[in-house]
Amino acid sequence: MTGAARAEAGRWISAFLEAQAAELGAANNTLLAYGRDLKDFAGWMEGRGLGFDNATEADVTAYLVHCDAQGFATATRARRLSAIRQIYRFAFEEGWREDNPAITITGPGRDKRLPKTLTEAEVDRLLDAGAAHGRTEADRARNACLCQVLYATGMRVTELVSLPVSAARGDPRMLLISGKGGKERMVPLSTPARAALQHWLTLRDAAEEEARAKGRPASRFLFPSRGKAGHLTRHAFYMLIKELAVEAGVTPSKVTPHTLRHAFATHLLANGADLRSIQTLLGHADLATTEIYTHVLDARLKDLVLTRHPLARGQTGTETGAEE
Repeated sequence: MTGAARAEAGRWISAFLEAQAAELGAANNTLLAYGRDLKDFAGWMEGRGLGFDNATEADVTAYLVHCDAQGFATATRARRLSAIRQIYRFAFEEGWREDNPAITITGPGRDKRLPKTLTEAEVDRLLDAGAAHGRTEADRARNACLCQVLYATGMRVTELVSLPVSAARGDPRMLLISGKGGKERMVPLSTPARAALQHWLTLRDAAEEEARAKGRPASRFLFPSRGKAGHLTRHAFYMLIKELAVEAGVTPSKVTPHTLRHAFATHLLANGADLRSIQTLLGHADLATTEIYTHVLDARLKDLVLTRHPLARGQTGTETGAEE
């Protein structure tokens, strides 16, 4: 592929990503994933003298076979095919191509893996660990607030760490969250989460006041950081939750920030909440996404019967020869 052809591929990708951001309000993480996937496809085509403008259905299929041979997970291959389909749909709409060479290709499908979740007792231990973890009172208050608010609302970790401080003012009983694609939703706060939020807010504001006195600008985020993003990063919170898992005696491989989101949904369902309400609270666009939690609950109930039912332990629960 010549330098001009490579620049042309870059133009296709840039135009597609700009359209996704402007027209659909795609989240930054989604755009980054699309960009990585499409650049990989463009690099593969470059080695074969191809470009977005002349690749055929057979070429796209060959690329997917290449991804499979590289050992990429099923979900990764499905996501890459989706990105390729979408850029070609965009190109068709723009008149850059007269066809979509990926439209009839059947994807590998996604692995039907149930999301990892935690028991209520494990969550309680994590919350206790959060309140006790940290060198200073401010550290402990922040950690407690992060865990309490995440479990109380089920928000995505990106939504949590980038939460504006204005959302926490006035001892709110509900939080306004800006989710994927800029869609807003309201989520209620539990009493423990409200208490943790107010305690952290008091200490945070005091620290911000000291920073302003030293000439540093005030942060607009609830969980400020001196890093480039201006707020606590997803990676920093990921590492924190792993430390809390160790301190709480919960298997670290079971625990990520997203696990608490799953626990929020699973525990609500187990205690009688309906799927539509959970869908709204989680910010799922499609109810089918929320329905995975019914399978999680089914698996837990099956395990409960197999391990806790008297017959599973070889007991009948009645006297020999007794009648009911």
